Amino acid sequence: MSRPTEARVDLGALVANYRRAKAAAPRTRALAVVKANAYGHGAVAVARALAGEADGFAVACLEEALELRESGITRPVLLLEGVFEPTELALVDRLGLTQVVHRRQQVDWLAAARSDQRFSVWIKIDTGMHRLGFPFDEAAGAYGALVAAEAVQDLTLMTHFARADEPFNPATTRQIESFRACTTAFPAPVSLANSAAILRWPAAHGDWTRPGLMLYGATPFEQETPAASGLEPVMVFTSQIIAERRLAEGEGIGYGARFRCERPTRVGVVAAGYADGYPRHAPDGTPVAVGGKRTRVIGRVSMDMITVDLTDLPQCGIGSPVELWGRTVTANEVAAACGTIPYELFTRVTPRVPRRYA
Repeated sequence: MSRPTEARVDLGALVANYRRAKAAAPRTRALAVVKANAYGHGAVAVARALAGEADGFAVACLEEALELRESGITRPVLLLEGVFEPTELALVDRLGLTQVVHRRQQVDWLAAARSDQRFSVWIKIDTGMHRLGFPFDEAAGAYGALVAAEAVQDLTLMTHFARADEPFNPATTRQIESFRACTTAFPAPVSLANSAAILRWPAAHGDWTRPGLMLYGATPFEQETPAASGLEPVMVFTSQIIAERRLAEGEGIGYGARFRCERPTRVGVVAAGYADGYPRHAPDGTPVAVGGKRTRVIGRVSMDMITVDLTDLPQCGIGSPVELWGRTVTANEVAAACGTIPYELFTRVTPRVPRRYA
C-alpha cells in the first residue's frame, strides 16, 4: 500500500469559485491566476478545468505560460512580471502571450521589436504597493512610447493593491483614486482588482479582474466576512493515523519534548510532515481533524510525521483518516494558528504529495 498522504483537488469547487468571482464583478472579464503551479493545486489541471469558463489566465513567468500552451490552453495568458530579457519576446509573440510592462527597459525592448511582431501589453502603475510599476511621473512617458511602438497592438492599464485584504482600511480607496487620477487621460481598459478587491471593493472592478486565492476556496481576509461566504475549499490535504501511543501525564512528545501531556493522553501519529509541506512551525493546538472530528496537533512537526491528540476521540485509531486542512478544518484556520497565510500553505505542498483530481 502506498503512503496515504495526498491532496485531493475538487475541480468542481474550483469552477464554482471562478463563477463566484464573475458574479461578484459581473461587468468585468476575469483572469484566473494560476501562477506557482496554481497555488500548489496543479496549473495544467486547474487551467483545463477552467478552459471553458475563464476569460484568460495569469502566470508569473514565461516558463509557467509555456506549460499552459503546451498542455493545449489557448485562452489569453498574462505574464505578471513581463519578460526578463529581450530575447524572450520572440517566444511571447509565437505563443500569443500578453505581457506586463513595469519598467522602462521593457518599454525600450518593445520599441525596438520587429514591426511584424504583435504584442498585447499591460502597463503596471505603482499606486502604493511599491514593488513593480511606473511611478506617476513616468507613466505618461511609458504609455506614449508604447502607443508609438509598431509592435504593440493593444494596451491595458493595471495596478495592484497593498491592503485590499483589510476591509476597512482607507489605503485601498486612496490607491483607486490615485490610479484614476493618473490614467484619466489614457484611453485603455483597466485592471485593479485581486481576490480581496473583487469581494470588498466594487469601485476597483474595472474591465478585468484577477481572482487568485478565492479560486482555491480560501478567504483573503483575516476574519470571516459575508463578502467571502460561499467560497468552496478546493484542496483537501489528507493522511492517516499510522500508529498510536498511550502516554502518562507529564510525558513529552517528539523532538525536544516540546509538548508534555497534561493528563493521560492517547497520541496518534500521522503520516505527514514538513517534507510534505505541513508547516514545521505549527504550534501545539493547531487544529486538525481525525475521522471528521476536530482535535489538535501536539508535539513538534517532524519531516515525515505529525502527532495529534486522540484522547477524546475513542472511535479513532490506526487507519483513521486525517484532514490536515480542507473542509472540516480550513486552510485559513491552520494558517492563522501557524502565523502565516493560506497562500504559503498551498504553495508549499511538495511534489511527493500526489494530487488527486475529482
